[in-house]
Amino acid sequence: MTDPDRQVRNRYFAIVAARIGGSAGALLGLVLIARADATVPKVVGTALVLSALLMIAIVPRALARRWRTPPGDE
Repeated sequence: MTDPDRQVRNRYFAIVAARIGGSAGALLGLVLIARADATVPKVVGTALVLSALLMIAIVPRALARRWRTPPGDE
């Protein structure tokens, strides 16, 4: 595998890892909300779910935009 191919593969894996990490965080927050009896853990779980969903929405798009091929280099 050539060096540019490895770079593309590693960047793809980074984007996928960001999505999986956000999904895992959202799942952890949902479990925390479901098992909590007090208000504070429910608030923390809700914050975790919201931040994880924000991560799923923003981080992969930002990475793809950062690593986009410039228009003249195709």
